[in-house]
Amino acid sequence: MAVTENNMEDINPVLRISQMDAIELNKALEQLIWSQFNSCFQGFKPGILTRFEPEIKAFLWLFLWRYTVYSNNATVGQAILNIQYKNDLSQTKTYRPMNKQQKVWFALFTVGGKWLAERSYDLFSNHPLGSSFQKTRSLINACAGLLKVSELLNFLIFLQQGKFATLTERLLRIRSTFIKPQNVRHVGFEYMNREILWHGFAEFLIFLLPLINTHKLKLKLFSWCKPIQGLRHNDPSLAVHCKECCLCGEWPTMPHTIGCSHVFCYYCIKSNSMSDAYFTCPKCSSHVHSLQPLEFKVEISEVHTL
Repeated sequence: MAVTENNMEDINPVLRISQMDAIELNKALEQLIWSQFNSCFQGFKPGILTRFEPEIKAFLWLFLWRYTVYSNNATVGQAILNIQYKNDLSQTKTYRPMNKQQKVWFALFTVGGKWLAERSYDLFSNHPLGSSFQKTRSLINACAGLLKVSELLNFLIFLQQGKFATLTERLLRIRSTFIKPQNVRHVGFEYMNREILWHGFAEFLIFLLPLINTHKLKLKLFSWCKPIQGLRHNDPSLAVHCKECCLCGEWPTMPHTIGCSHVFCYYCIKSNSMSDAYFTCPKCSSHVHSLQPLEFKVEISEVHTL
């Protein structure tokens, strides 16, 4: 049975992405717990938790550690992904859980490290030897930088070997293994392909729609639906026959022309030409050369017939 478990572990090891997902799930859970705990004190005086925030967080993370790693040898994120910690110090092929020393050191490195990172400046700034605070602060910054470099090197080694995703796991020699043997998964990509297709189509529409001049397109469709009949471009008295604005369809107010045989309200043609530098007549597609006022006499009987 031991040989079978070891062979299964070698054939189907814990994926790197699964280990990283477990870490991200743990971070999300910590943020959720703190936000829920913080919401309980919204009715109190603002900033009531600020003074003791590192200690409160440390207590909550210790409580979480007690019922996850200490009891089940796995964090919440690992339990969701069917992963648990294995004592890698043992040379046996069978599974061996973490011992108590590893669990305690795990709490010190994770919970204690976060608390010390938040409280370090306050602890040393209130020290009686205030003159040495600058040296202590420089030392803390150097240690923090060294720790970041060590975490980066550990992450690069993790990407190569696939073991010990965090520096704490490498120092304590604990690595992730599956709780139960994993079978080869058959993943269907039909849904994923459909989502990718629709997502790409939506992005294409988002890119394309701002490039379309909808106002000009609307005017073009309007000109197709309501063409002016019986007009010739070379007729000098065409303005007399135009009893409506080619844009709004009403009696032209302060009638103007743009060089073609059609009439527009001054405010209609002025606003459209200012909003669109390439505005053309919706009837004949003539460009705006110049706005010229149009003067003609209209009988009152003609106004009532509109």
